[in-house]
Amino acid sequence: MTPVTDFGKAYRWAVATGLGLLTVAAGAFALYNVRQILVQVVIAVFVAVSLDPAVRLLIRRGVRRSVAVAVIVVLAVLILVGFVWSMVPPLVGQGGDLLRNIPQYLQELPERSQTYREVADRYGLTEKLTEYAKTLPGKVGGGALGIIAGIFSAVLNVLLVTVLTIYFMADLPRIRRGIVRLVPRQGRPRAAQAINVVVDKVGGYMIGNLIISLFAGVSSFACLFVMDVPFALPLAFFVAITDLIPLIGATVGAVGCTVVALVTGDVWPNAIVVALFFLLYQQVENYLIAPRVLRNTVDLSAIAVLLAALVGGATLGVVGALMAIPVVAAIKVLMTPMVEALNEPPADRDPPAAPPVPIPSPLPPPRDREPEETSKLEA
Repeated sequence: MTPVTDFGKAYRWAVATGLGLLTVAAGAFALYNVRQILVQVVIAVFVAVSLDPAVRLLIRRGVRRSVAVAVIVVLAVLILVGFVWSMVPPLVGQGGDLLRNIPQYLQELPERSQTYREVADRYGLTEKLTEYAKTLPGKVGGGALGIIAGIFSAVLNVLLVTVLTIYFMADLPRIRRGIVRLVPRQGRPRAAQAINVVVDKVGGYMIGNLIISLFAGVSSFACLFVMDVPFALPLAFFVAITDLIPLIGATVGAVGCTVVALVTGDVWPNAIVVALFFLLYQQVENYLIAPRVLRNTVDLSAIAVLLAALVGGATLGVVGALMAIPVVAAIKVLMTPMVEALNEPPADRDPPAAPPVPIPSPLPPPRDREPEETSKLEA
């Protein structure tokens, strides 16, 4: 009977293992199918957390949360509509002109720069760059049908993210309480404090990063406009967008503007002055603007920022690279108390005292029996 019993037990274990693997595979397949929606949900959560400091500022002024959320959403929509109404038409027009005129600028560049002409004649750079530049408008445009489909998809994604953001902003306190309830009762106060710190740090980082990007775009536009570099507006917008990317974004924007200044103008003063400006501005941003704007956020080492940006970019592209730093900052906030607890020296305690040794009570002195006998005799 023992082999039958062992076979039945092994069979039950095999069935349970198979069902578990099947469940994991079905869950992974479901997550893969809804990955785009999950990305939109994650973006909406980050936007809601980023706007939560402004909502709480209004709440501290006596405004109800629903009204505060409505006010912040209306202001954000008005700012977005104003930007689109005032900036997008010249941005699109100048950007299209830049793409169409790049081949002509490349053909005229050897006439303006002797150094470039010598290098281009040796390696045939002008012909190669001109042929590649001619294909840029087609690659960027992708045809009228592709443009319409892209615009329609982008509008739907923006609307979905906006609706999800509003819901998350309205229910953020309830979501916090729900997450805290998942923790055992004795750890809930610490979990609530950690969640509050994470929301504050992530929100502060996102808003601060946008402010720094705005500084970069405005200052770049001023420099390009003063140096009479064509297409200053789309170039400044390009710098503002790339400045959001950690570590390499500012360098990418600076190289792009310098190359355009070199192609559309003279090496001196246009290209050299633009390059020097970006070198100086990056130092000012790294050591003056960023520390002041992000002084209340979590400090991360350069290797942590680089790894987070690489992993986030490989996972979700540019959006993942933007959101990777707040995620790592949140993980650091959660892990810091644990690491500090591990590094704390043991408390100085006196060794426990030994149990008291019982001391026997002193024996009564031996009594001489002779007096008793004498007293009896006397009696």
